[in-house]
Amino acid sequence: MTSLDEAYNRKRSSARDPRRTVVGLALVGAGVLALLVAMGVVWFNGDGTDAKRFAGTIAGLGIPGLLLGVVVVLPSSSRTRLGVVLGTITASLGVFLFRYAYPDRWTRTAEPLAFETAMLYGVGCAIALWFVFRAIATFRLRNNPQGTVKLEVVRQGETKTVQVTDEQYNSLVNDGGTADQLIEEIEDR
Repeated sequence: MTSLDEAYNRKRSSARDPRRTVVGLALVGAGVLALLVAMGVVWFNGDGTDAKRFAGTIAGLGIPGLLLGVVVVLPSSSRTRLGVVLGTITASLGVFLFRYAYPDRWTRTAEPLAFETAMLYGVGCAIALWFVFRAIATFRLRNNPQGTVKLEVVRQGETKTVQVTDEQYNSLVNDGGTADQLIEEIEDR
């Protein structure tokens, strides 16, 4: 790197794309809002079958949407994002089965669908939640260099890469030293 301009004018990676942050926050906000609206509908119209069906539908779609929003914000692999989408779609199928089954085929009928609906929705949410945990875990691991720092130093047109421990790097930076001093210190050992 020859100037600070090059350091600060790098193209942003997809992990820091502000559009992804906005979309993720919108999904999380919509999920939370859906849950609050569902609670309000049941609170004020708790006895009505239509109110319960509506509340179950929007709350059922809000939770997977919230999980999807978390993964959209985090930098994650395509596989992780695909897993959350698959879980969200599965949970959404459970919601549509709920809309079909409630109240006529829910319980106390010849062919109740309450168990099947709950299992489909639960499996979908479990898949989505697993991949959310995976995205969070891998995000933390990517930000942890596992005790080493990799420095690239360009001196007189020659590039040299050195790996140092966190302690060596921190002692150099805290003392106001330069990378050249660190390289000389390592070469002396």
